[in-house]
Amino acid sequence: MNSSMTLHALPPGMTEALLSAPLADALPQPEINHAKPFPLTMAREGEQVRIQSLQGGKGLVMRLTELGLNQGTEVRILQRQGCGLVVARGETRIALGGGMAAKILVTAVAP
Repeated sequence: MNSSMTLHALPPGMTEALLSAPLADALPQPEINHAKPFPLTMAREGEQVRIQSLQGGKGLVMRLTELGLNQGTEVRILQRQGCGLVVARGETRIALGGGMAAKILVTAVAP
């Protein structure tokens, strides 16, 4: 099998710049936009978030509202267990299944 490889010359000074830069700076870092709502299931343990909207049907929205989880409410993620999580709203602890949590869109609250 015949394989060929083409080498291209880098512009002057580029080799030194690449070799002197730390590796973490050379690689693109994913940007997390905390202003854009994301599902509650994606929040990290210990993170404080604000509920932006509830995406479920009428029954789910009513159930979450009865639990005190309505638009504008701030909650803290206490524990993640598989897809489910335990959140705190003030002194109240609420356990949510993964399906329910996925329908709650939140944004991160600055510490």
